[in-house]
Amino acid sequence: MATAMTIDSIHSKAIPDLISKLLKKRQDVLVLLNRLATTKPEMSLQEIDPLLRHFCQMLVDYVALGHFEVYQCFEEIHSDTSRCKKIKKLACQLYPRIAETTHQTIAFNDHYDTPQLSLDSFREDLSVLGEQLATRIELEDRLIAAVNQQKSEGVELH
Repeated sequence: MATAMTIDSIHSKAIPDLISKLLKKRQDVLVLLNRLATTKPEMSLQEIDPLLRHFCQMLVDYVALGHFEVYQCFEEIHSDTSRCKKIKKLACQLYPRIAETTHQTIAFNDHYDTPQLSLDSFREDLSVLGEQLATRIELEDRLIAAVNQQKSEGVELH
């Protein structure tokens, strides 16, 4: 029984901390996405490559944090309060769409994080990725709003 309490208290504190980390990583990714989107079309692969590789690493870190840590915490909520149940249900409803954006983001990374990179469709692919990230952000923000609503009501996640 004491183990369950320890796990619950860890999760109640971990979710806000993980959300803060997620928001920071998201911001870093969006800054790099903007830098890539505003590169000049005539720039060579050698000029773009360092920024692109850094972006790909940050992108993978961001989606992995959300996919494997944040959403897992939502899945492991053990509280019986109706508010906690609602958050867990919302997370379960949104997860398939979040997982889809994860897969598409990883596909972008796999394509552009290769030595024989070609920039033929780079701008179009970056635009599609931006749309996927916008979808993901909207879904994440729905979950974050639910957590913030719960915190403002003084209910802790367990």
